[in-house]
Amino acid sequence: MNSSKTIISLILFTISAHLSFAEEAKKSEPVVEPKMASPKGAKVYIIFPKDGKTVKKKFPIKFGVKKMGVAPAGIKFPNTGHHHLIIDGAKYDMKLPLPMSDKIKHYGAGQTETVIELEPGKHTLKLVFADHLHRLHEPPVISDEITITVKE
Repeated sequence: MNSSKTIISLILFTISAHLSFAEEAKKSEPVVEPKMASPKGAKVYIIFPKDGKTVKKKFPIKFGVKKMGVAPAGIKFPNTGHHHLIIDGAKYDMKLPLPMSDKIKHYGAGQTETVIELEPGKHTLKLVFADHLHRLHEPPVISDEITITVKE
């Protein structure tokens, strides 16, 4: 009889410990913050250079945004974000924060203009507006792609 009680006690202890660990695991799961919404009609665009233009190797680029404001990365405020420049159709996952690379430039300080340098030849440029965590808004705010020619 004692051995039955011992076995039952061990089973109950094992189940209790397992449930306790499961509860702890749930508590430690990261909380995923929902994406920031973008207002209807929000738009980003490249002010300069214009589509089809020829530029020098080192040239200025100006960004525009409508129906939203610009805020630095890390600053969470409704209807704001910061610019990311996509060069030559660099690929990225729209569900994840935008990576940083030589083809995906982050302007996390809230810049609306900069100077970039590209090799001679044809290039495409596109703006993506992202939230404080470098994630695309919902719905995404992405400019039309432009094509430029960089001369020697």
